[in-house]
Amino acid sequence: MKRLALAGFAISVVLGGAAKAADLRVPLIYQPAVPVIAYYNWSACYVGFDVGGLWTTTDWVDQIPGDPAFGTDLGSHTGSGAIGDVRGNCSYQIGSFVIGLEGAYGWSSAAGSSVSALSGALTDEARIRKLGSITGRVGYAWDRFLVYAKGGGASVRRDYALAFNGAGFATASETRGGWTVGIGGEYAFLDWLTGFVEFDYYRFGSGASTFACTGCGLPSPFVTRDATTSISVFKVGLNFTTPDNWDPQRSRSVPRP
Repeated sequence: MKRLALAGFAISVVLGGAAKAADLRVPLIYQPAVPVIAYYNWSACYVGFDVGGLWTTTDWVDQIPGDPAFGTDLGSHTGSGAIGDVRGNCSYQIGSFVIGLEGAYGWSSAAGSSVSALSGALTDEARIRKLGSITGRVGYAWDRFLVYAKGGGASVRRDYALAFNGAGFATASETRGGWTVGIGGEYAFLDWLTGFVEFDYYRFGSGASTFACTGCGLPSPFVTRDATTSISVFKVGLNFTTPDNWDPQRSRSVPRP
């Protein structure tokens, strides 16, 4: 009997200890979530505008067929003025690199003139009217700040004027193709708004324009000039993302490891 009593007591102790152990709550160890850092996403299409200053240099060469002075450098002049552009671009971000395609079209009134080397009474003038470009762009982004370089094709619309001693006057216009390169920096103030500063250089090669100048007192009523032009532009502007990205409920920030 004693042995049975001892065995029953031992079983009750074991079962009671197990029940108490089951009632114990293992405390949870709090582990804070690893923060996810969100970076601005430059993959989007933008439209925008800019304003700035334009500086141009034009070199003149005599191109009158049969003229003894054919090919003679007639001098050069500089000009300056304001420019305003409308623009659009689409960009795609790969890691920290951003690639894209951009188009810009602007209006200007920058003009300059010089006295011809052949005659002190003859004045050549060139005025920039329109300036356009289609360029590729590649950049590197530090979150909301982007630096980039660009390059591609360009076109210019110019008006020319030829005056002879104030008595005769003739005009001509042309559109000519060339190339452009540029550098810039852009910052995303909001998910849908960026601002940028940019410097661009344009070059337009040789090409002859003919003036009908019957009152200029020259041997031929038709005067041909070749104008080679280089243009430097400094501009500041704003870009807006396309309407699909204006939804405030849609975040354009992306996590990165």
